[in-house]
Amino acid sequence: MAGVFEVEVDGVEHDHGLGHHDEPNQVDLSHLSPEEKWRLEHARMHAKHKGHEAMHAEMVLILIVTLVIAQLVLVQWKQRHPKSYNLVTLFQMWVVPLYFTTKLHWWRFLVTWFIFSVVTAYVTYRATRKPLECTTPRLVYKWFLLLYKISYATGIVGYSVVMFTLFGINLIFRIKPEDAMDFGVSLLFYGLYYGVLGRDFAEMCADVMASTVGYYSASGMPTKHLSDSICAVCGQPILVDVSEEGIIENTYRLSCNHVFHEFCIRGWCIVGKKQTCPYCKEKVDLKRMFSNPWEKPHVMYGQLLDWLRYLVAWQPVIIGLVQGINYILGLE
Repeated sequence: MAGVFEVEVDGVEHDHGLGHHDEPNQVDLSHLSPEEKWRLEHARMHAKHKGHEAMHAEMVLILIVTLVIAQLVLVQWKQRHPKSYNLVTLFQMWVVPLYFTTKLHWWRFLVTWFIFSVVTAYVTYRATRKPLECTTPRLVYKWFLLLYKISYATGIVGYSVVMFTLFGINLIFRIKPEDAMDFGVSLLFYGLYYGVLGRDFAEMCADVMASTVGYYSASGMPTKHLSDSICAVCGQPILVDVSEEGIIENTYRLSCNHVFHEFCIRGWCIVGKKQTCPYCKEKVDLKRMFSNPWEKPHVMYGQLLDWLRYLVAWQPVIIGLVQGINYILGLE
């Protein structure tokens, strides 16, 4: 290789190349391979941070303390004021990735984000109208259930591509490892992000619609009496008996003996994140409701999305706060 560069690390000059320049730190990057460029940057980084061990330890301590305090504050906020916490978290989930992807010019994400925002805004608008149209609850739950399934499938495909790349299966199809890994990570990011965001919007719409229908209230006392042939989620009649097999959808009966449309109770429990009966608030037994082993991963995936919400919404804010503290204290 024709590239020549010198970097002084630990008091010793390292000459990488076939020749020697008279001036130190002269670097010709035009003829260097990517591996040589990485080695050069690595050596420069070590030279720059030499003797800063105490400063680095202080920065790590600031990071740990900030993470602990932020976690305690977020937990207390969620327990004392859940409504404001959920609204702020939803706004963070919606805006923070938009800022970074716009800055990095990720146009594919921006296109999908715009389409998701337009459709979800229309569905949310329909869900918050009073009086509530009879077709709105089914529309809302079907949209968010569709979005949930798409995000679930996208995340699984992305994870599979990443694992196949780690095992070298991509080489069978003559695909470069970096290309396969980028594709898999992108799909995984899309699936997890829209899965989390969709569930948060669905929870908000579920609360508004159920309160509008009148069979559910935050205080726990329903505002209307529930008939045995009425679904407490959408307020529409139940046409299929529990013991019958429906053409389009079945009818579910909870342990409290209240019955619901299949799509409604699935949307209420999985998409809307509600674990109680929409009418009497008795605990819903998800294992009994979703006895099919192929359906249980959907419940586990929903719990994973709840955990990832903290990483997507609040982790960038906390890291920015840490960087601000380091800047004020003069740490680099």
